[in-house]
Amino acid sequence: MHSIIRTENLKYSYDTEEAGVVRLALDDVSLEIERGSFTAVLGHNGSGKSTLARHFNGIYLPMGGKVFVDGLDTSDENNIFDIRRKVGMVFQNPDNQIIASLVEEDVAFAPENLGLAREEIVKRVEVSLRSVGMYEYRDRAPHLLSGGQKQRVAIAGVLAMRPECIVLDEPTAMLDPRGREEVLDTIEALRKEYGLTIVLITHHMSEAARADRIVVLCSGKIHLDGTPEEVLTDIEGLKKVGLDAPASVRLAAKLRALGAGVEGFPLSDEECVEMICRWLDSEGSEK
Repeated sequence: MHSIIRTENLKYSYDTEEAGVVRLALDDVSLEIERGSFTAVLGHNGSGKSTLARHFNGIYLPMGGKVFVDGLDTSDENNIFDIRRKVGMVFQNPDNQIIASLVEEDVAFAPENLGLAREEIVKRVEVSLRSVGMYEYRDRAPHLLSGGQKQRVAIAGVLAMRPECIVLDEPTAMLDPRGREEVLDTIEALRKEYGLTIVLITHHMSEAARADRIVVLCSGKIHLDGTPEEVLTDIEGLKKVGLDAPASVRLAAKLRALGAGVEGFPLSDEECVEMICRWLDSEGSEK
């Protein structure tokens, strides 16, 4: 597969140089995001994950190194319009992204600014709202919706631009557990339906476990990079950057340390229950 996003030795700082020292928010980050993949970027606050996300569609520009979107250099201002059509952004607070007084008007905003014909705009609004399960709310005021519903409307607004990639910067941070599930289920469904590339910025292990790949940042550098099975079971590696492995993984490790014959490292509560049931069944059959 070919990459849709590529960073080469990317550097970025929010600080001016003091006493000859510049603190880098991103420090020599080289990364490729494959087309059609689902990548989660993990890290504690200040690790650089949101800064990285904002480079993926040209909101931030490199202070060192390069970022390419489908081969387009983000530092070339002539490319920005095309880059932002290819990569859509969904932010943490949907209230900062929703601007219209009706749901359907908000979703129509981006296509209208692209200069599309009215018939095409109407079609995109309907398809996008249906895709996120919000079509029946098309004539509602956004402020009357739940947090999860608002975030799905924000996703529909990005989807109406027909991007090839959607970057979601902690989209569930302000939501309750039900709202989080609504948004995550929507993300997975859209990826399957449209073949979108998904980049999810998060600090929730359970969210990252849904991805194909997890990149862990610490102090602006890539600390871990691999499949969920590789990254989330690296208890010591995660601990070094102030992150805890999922509770299910830590429980499995403790049970093994106590001599229990459990197998594998479950990444979810459901997998953990299955693991324990298998172990108990095997213990019972031996007796």
